[in-house]
Amino acid sequence: MHGIRKGSFVATLLTLGCLTLGAQQHTIKFATVAPEGTSWMTVMREYEASIRKETGGRVAFRIYSGAVQGDERVVLRKIRAGQLHAGGFTGVAIGEIASKVRLLDSPFLFRSYEEVDYVYEKFDEEFRQAFLDGGYVLLGWAEVGFVYVFTNSPVARPEDLKSLKMWAWEGDPIAEALFREFGIHPIPLAMPDVMTSLQTRLIDAFYAPPYAALMLQWYTRAKFLVDVRLSDAAGAVLIARRVFEELPKDVQFILLEQGKKHFRRLTQISREQNADAIHEMTKRGLTLIKPNQEDYRYYIDVSSTVRRNLAGKVYPEDFLRRVESALEEFRRNNRKPSP
Repeated sequence: MHGIRKGSFVATLLTLGCLTLGAQQHTIKFATVAPEGTSWMTVMREYEASIRKETGGRVAFRIYSGAVQGDERVVLRKIRAGQLHAGGFTGVAIGEIASKVRLLDSPFLFRSYEEVDYVYEKFDEEFRQAFLDGGYVLLGWAEVGFVYVFTNSPVARPEDLKSLKMWAWEGDPIAEALFREFGIHPIPLAMPDVMTSLQTRLIDAFYAPPYAALMLQWYTRAKFLVDVRLSDAAGAVLIARRVFEELPKDVQFILLEQGKKHFRRLTQISREQNADAIHEMTKRGLTLIKPNQEDYRYYIDVSSTVRRNLAGKVYPEDFLRRVESALEEFRRNNRKPSP
């Protein structure tokens, strides 16, 4: 052994072997309804790769995509049972975790991405604390984008909405309240049931961000897109607080820092792809319906009424006032001068 004692050589090999075998110390089981092949999954896998690299292989994600673990509410139940640890969530599920955050989905709260970014930044600490109080840590925002209504019949005026067999996400008080205010009696369904229900004509209208409608192929069952931004759909990548707090401090830091980097990029990509998706779907035959100024004003007024009616039920009334006040100030300070 050229001067190395046999015993110490064997001990060294055993030590190295133990270090190699024990390199991956934590596996985070993550589930999402987002299908493979989408930008959401591309960025999520890039995030996972960065976590493995930055932690020296100590932490890895096991990713379940395409709703194989069930819809978002099922994923929440599995996290509570310890079968999963983290997930990508939107709308209804976010509301179950942190009702305050659900305000972000309220109708016509935002009119531009600049307003969205302003509110997310201004109230960042409050949103993060709301998730913590609900038992989760925010790894990053994964905004889904502005939501539009897709239909099989033209909606020339707001009263035309009343004849639609409109889907509403099962258990979503915001969608239900908004559509009922428009005179629609929505049909509640879980998200995985939407495509089948469009095919069987149980429903003939739905709402979604354009990129989601394109990737899920829902748009193939619609002829029209009402060119009105109903709301900006929030999305968040969350990990159970108990799981996060069991991780070493340096790993916690890496998860948060890499999350901030990757999911901010995802939001930018999502915004570009939503714009591209509208263009692509109109190329394939979808017709855009643009409301006149009077009808647009009607949509704003109805949505404002719904927001206030939901205050104290879905999200805190005081929080709604503070966010609306911040947005009014932002609009005053950023109003473009008349030509």
